[in-house]
Amino acid sequence: MSKIKVKEMTEVIKKQIESFEQDVKLENIGKVLSVGDGIAIVYGLQQAMMGELLVFPHNVKGLVFNLEEHQVGVILLGESNLIKEGDMVKTTKRIFEVPVGDALLGRVVNPLGEPLDAGGTIQTTDRLPVERRARGVMARGSINASMETGIKVIDALVPIGKGQRELIIGDRQTGKTTLAVDSIINQKGKDVICVYVAIGQKDSSVTGLVELFKKEGALDYTVIVNAGASKEGTLLYLAPFAGVTIAEYFMEKGKDVLIVYDDLSKHAVAYRELSLLLRRPPGREAYPGDVFYLHSRLLERSAKLNDKLGGGSITALPIIETKAGDISAYISTNVISITDGQIFLETELFYSGIRPAINAGLSVSRVGGAAQWNAMKKVAGTLRINLANYRELESFAQFGSDLDQSAKRRLERGRKTVEMLKQDVHELVNMPTQIVTIYALSKGMMDDLNLEQVQLLEQEINQGLRMNDLGKKINKTLNETKKLPKDEDLEKFINGLKRLI
Repeated sequence: MSKIKVKEMTEVIKKQIESFEQDVKLENIGKVLSVGDGIAIVYGLQQAMMGELLVFPHNVKGLVFNLEEHQVGVILLGESNLIKEGDMVKTTKRIFEVPVGDALLGRVVNPLGEPLDAGGTIQTTDRLPVERRARGVMARGSINASMETGIKVIDALVPIGKGQRELIIGDRQTGKTTLAVDSIINQKGKDVICVYVAIGQKDSSVTGLVELFKKEGALDYTVIVNAGASKEGTLLYLAPFAGVTIAEYFMEKGKDVLIVYDDLSKHAVAYRELSLLLRRPPGREAYPGDVFYLHSRLLERSAKLNDKLGGGSITALPIIETKAGDISAYISTNVISITDGQIFLETELFYSGIRPAINAGLSVSRVGGAAQWNAMKKVAGTLRINLANYRELESFAQFGSDLDQSAKRRLERGRKTVEMLKQDVHELVNMPTQIVTIYALSKGMMDDLNLEQVQLLEQEINQGLRMNDLGKKINKTLNETKKLPKDEDLEKFINGLKRLI
């Protein structure tokens, strides 16, 4: 009998004990009580956290949405038809996260960060939780840079600053999405990252949008987050939060980001659907009581960071659809009170041929004025008053009253103002052209032109600023100083162009 080596045996037993201890794993496991409509009620997850990611069979993921005494309400992310009563559910101790990073630029993804285009897998290791606390007051800087949209009526009357939240509101088919899409296209070459969140849109609409962005060269700096109309309410609810999380990654890197939520009316409806399925008590119009908090915690994440934190910004353009022009509806008033102003689109203006159909009286920007170019502020200062006077005079003139020469002159200038502010879809105008055109109008240099010549003069100004020697000088002054050049230079330039038309 060979001699037992006690020391060796002790080492072997020690190693086995150590490896045995490594195999032990405590898991919090629950059981599905009921499932349906993208919602699962799970029993036994006493240690689950709000917003925690859960794992169901068939690798279906879920998100803790409701915490009750003995059960949790879970919104399912994926194929909910694969889940049945009695299935086991595991917690992950991880809050739900989405992939973020440069690899998402030019891609179409769903709210889980999975690709929906033919571009293959997204190579990124960075992830951020979708629910993050908005930046506090001390982390924010003042809004002092202009977010140029290329749309004359917005840049002149309701300017948007980087870090602002400007609501686009109006009935369906009045051009809300077009305004937001044009603003994204106008960021080409301006070092601004764009995120477009499509909530409950038709897949054909999103496909058309991707093609447009490709054609205009805007897809390279844009991320599209799509939760289609045919998807579960869970994905529609998550889409804007996933979008703003992707935007925050770039903001924290010191970049300026423009995010469009199209639209938050459908988002509120998806949230109402989830809440009612989870038997939360309904409030006004059957929306749950926290629907205001839903949108405020989303929109408050748009901010301009101070210089210590890199000076990045997120500018938000949420879209709300009204019914019969009623801006005093529940969701509309909620979002108006959260944002820094609104652009109101009117059906009557749209069908009378005034496009973009922006009602200058009801549209306002509460902080954009501080970011507006000094030159634009000077030339556009009286534009809103002139438009209001024109509307008043126009309704007065309909009665066939005899107007004096002064009133006739103001009426004519009002018509030219409306004509000048008209703009075709995707026909963007740079800031120097806008400023010089409005300058010509405000100084009465268009009074001797007819409506057709007004449009021609604007085209000549656009061309002249790029090709004419004096025009190049004016263009350089405006771009570098953001201030108006000398009056004599501007007048000489405009009068020289007028002779060409």
